Amino acid sequence: MHRHMTEPEDEATATILRRGRFRGTGTAVGASAKAVFFGASYHCDYATLLADQADLLAVGEALVQAFAGPPDSDHGSQDWDVVDLRRLRQIDPVLPALESAFKSAAGANNWSVLREHEDVCPVVTFGNWSWDEYLATLSKKSRHEVRRKLRRAEAYGPISLKRSHPDADGVARFVDLHRARFGDEGLFPDNAGGHRARRFIERLAELERAEGEAAQLELIEVYCAERLLFVALAFDDGTTTYLYNAGIDPAAAELSPGVTGTATYIRDRLEHGRRRFDFLRGNEPYKYEWGAVDEGVERLLITTESCP
Repeated sequence: MHRHMTEPEDEATATILRRGRFRGTGTAVGASAKAVFFGASYHCDYATLLADQADLLAVGEALVQAFAGPPDSDHGSQDWDVVDLRRLRQIDPVLPALESAFKSAAGANNWSVLREHEDVCPVVTFGNWSWDEYLATLSKKSRHEVRRKLRRAEAYGPISLKRSHPDADGVARFVDLHRARFGDEGLFPDNAGGHRARRFIERLAELERAEGEAAQLELIEVYCAERLLFVALAFDDGTTTYLYNAGIDPAAAELSPGVTGTATYIRDRLEHGRRRFDFLRGNEPYKYEWGAVDEGVERLLITTESCP
């Protein structure tokens, strides 16, 4: 993806929630620099290259050769100033392969190559645990709060969870409860950025539905009796659940919809044999109350001598 580091509409279309706590940190690059990105890094928590691990060195060398060549005529005659590759997991073998390939070619091309910490993704790793065994791994305070809030919600009515591949109505329920919880500070403010984010989610759901049984995007809805408390979108690959985002009914505060919904979903995933629950990018304090541990996300930045 080619663009300038900062486009005129960026501030107006950015939504606060996905900026993350680490936005603005790291090495700064001039706003007018012509940059090459992984596509859609704004929405992306992890990025990688789709390649067999045995081919990664060759893939890295091929990319370096392409970047060392003349500009792509389809993107104008101006050469790139920076290759800004974000959201690379520390444990991803793509990261050292790309870093090695660019560093090997840096001297001959007058490039500077920098790898730096970008963000964290807090992750809960499960043993072969029951729900009670999982709760025993949490702090005494967290364990007590989860049990207390679940009991209070259950006194109102039975707790149930519905999982499905999101259709248009399900996406609408997710957006509605997300907006109810976060308002204009969430993913879907009433501006161009919020409208764009909603179209992104709608299109993602449409593409996933086309995958049929192979689809990994799921809609999670947690009810107390007939009352919808919690709606989330997540990806699930059979081993790991990746919680993309959620919304709650703030009018149901007495039922603790955030804790009730998250606890019900984690319990469901444990019962279905998942081994990891990934809260994805951002170090919000509530994630650590569920026993999450940080896993790093890196940035690989390649600049030219002329980079502003």
